Amino acid sequence: MILDVQDLRVHFPTADGPARAVDGVSFSLDAQRTLCLVGESGCGKTATALALLRLLPDAAAVSGSVRFEGESLLDLSERRMRRVRGVGMALIFQEPAASLNPIYRIGSQVAEAVHLHRRLGHRAAWDTALDLLRDVQMPDAGRVARQYPHEISGGMQQRAAIALALAGRPRLLLADEPTTALDVTVQAEILALLRRLRAQHGMALLLITHDLGIVAEMADTVAVMYAGKIIEQGSVERVFRQPLHPYTAALLSCRPRPGQVGRLLSIEGTVPPATHFPAGCRFRERCGYRGDDCLQEPPLVEHAPEHRSACWHWEQLAGEGNLPKCPGTSEV
Repeated sequence: MILDVQDLRVHFPTADGPARAVDGVSFSLDAQRTLCLVGESGCGKTATALALLRLLPDAAAVSGSVRFEGESLLDLSERRMRRVRGVGMALIFQEPAASLNPIYRIGSQVAEAVHLHRRLGHRAAWDTALDLLRDVQMPDAGRVARQYPHEISGGMQQRAAIALALAGRPRLLLADEPTTALDVTVQAEILALLRRLRAQHGMALLLITHDLGIVAEMADTVAVMYAGKIIEQGSVERVFRQPLHPYTAALLSCRPRPGQVGRLLSIEGTVPPATHFPAGCRFRERCGYRGDDCLQEPPLVEHAPEHRSACWHWEQLAGEGNLPKCPGTSEV
């Protein structure tokens, strides 16, 4: 096991009280495996990734346990943590244009990261940076290395951001919505690149997305997040074949399908604000299965091998077969 997270909590102070962005998240990840964190915007996925690398602002209150290769990251000094970032774990940020420095050339940024993480001389770092750009299949890597971020396309910026993350040869790569705002063709290329790099470098991959198509294509295991908590978790085959939480079932029902006629489905309502989560099940107000028992918060329990969910009515969903009906969805 390369990563073990237990009861992770991230709370931010606000005028309306603490915002519980991450509120008791637990999961683990083995080497050379891919775990996808999936859910709507505002569910706590990005805050989870930033907490793992301790990149949150000082005002954030972070608690729980994060163990990377047996070492407790939340207990490390900042100096020691800087040695973990980049070499042990690296992050591909959601917006590549925002993660690249606009006043430095692409090659210089990658070479600087190589120099810092691998302790290479400047010439060797530059040559390694070119190798990394070629490794991520950057077209005409030598030319792109001498260009600024604004001079290249979004897909090329994403490849540069991946090369930057690989500069320290990390053993765990975190990718936060790595295909956001990319067209379908470039998205497929980036996903294929991540699969190849994982196999080539023997990395574990923690992939954050809201796209269930990406989950089906990339994941070994999936953890579905809602309102700061994981509400369903298991192998991608089990979760997709038989969801045991109404939120997961609703997400799957809202996917467009080949040959579909008519309007798409959407889940009614929105994710509740992190300062005012409802009592009991946090999906209760949007769920067509809700009952009086949902006023009590359900635990995340294993109901089938390698398949856990936090729902009092999981047996009702299981009894409805593949892709159960999803009260709470409507046409858009």
